[in-house]
Amino acid sequence: MNDPAAHRQGGFIRTLPLLAKDLASDLTRMLFPACCPVCHRALVKGENLLCLECRWKLPRANYHLTSDNQLLHKLVDINAPIEKAASFFFYKNSSPYSRLIRDAKYNGRPAINRELARTFARELRPTGFFDDIDLIIPVPLHWFKRLRRGYNQTEYIARGISDITALPVSYNLRAGKSHSTQTHKTGKERRTAALLDVFKVIGADELDGRHILLVDDVITTGSTILSCARALHGGVNDLRISVLSLATTRLGQ
Repeated sequence: MNDPAAHRQGGFIRTLPLLAKDLASDLTRMLFPACCPVCHRALVKGENLLCLECRWKLPRANYHLTSDNQLLHKLVDINAPIEKAASFFFYKNSSPYSRLIRDAKYNGRPAINRELARTFARELRPTGFFDDIDLIIPVPLHWFKRLRRGYNQTEYIARGISDITALPVSYNLRAGKSHSTQTHKTGKERRTAALLDVFKVIGADELDGRHILLVDDVITTGSTILSCARALHGGVNDLRISVLSLATTRLGQ
């Protein structure tokens, strides 16, 4: 015969680990509060990476809502056609939201990129943006720069998208030469850098006939993305390329 009291006691015992975990989490949050990287306010329970106010005010690009958008116009190249392009938010050096890109890239916080990519991928998935994509390729970083920095921040974007879509991440694109950051260069300097033979394809036959999603953290003039696209189109048969970035400058900026 079942004993109701014993049953209730057993249920309580089974929930103890969950209660302890919640208590430990709350205690950790009190002693070492996580802060929003945009406004630096302490996050409260239920907030993840960004506080609710900063998430609400994020200057979203919404390029994925139109097939013929300004990001595609920025990435026009007859030798490197891009099919679809999407970016999460607008980038401006003076904006506090630029801290997201800088912290992930230079300040040892690449996990920011992964979380932002997850959030953006969740928003994009219902629109069908990923439906015909076969794999994800992050813009590569030269081995010396990666060794110095300790990571490639764009790989975290690729992993974040993969977390939501289950698309595989491919590393068939390599940086054959070290390329300096484009963020603080003039438009002319960026376009000149784009002409350099910086990237090369590894295992091109593995990409034949595939539709890849090329991902980067921020697109300014598009010179880095177009350099990658030219290398891929030049080395792979029947390739289709779409582009996703976390941030982009406005057209003409």
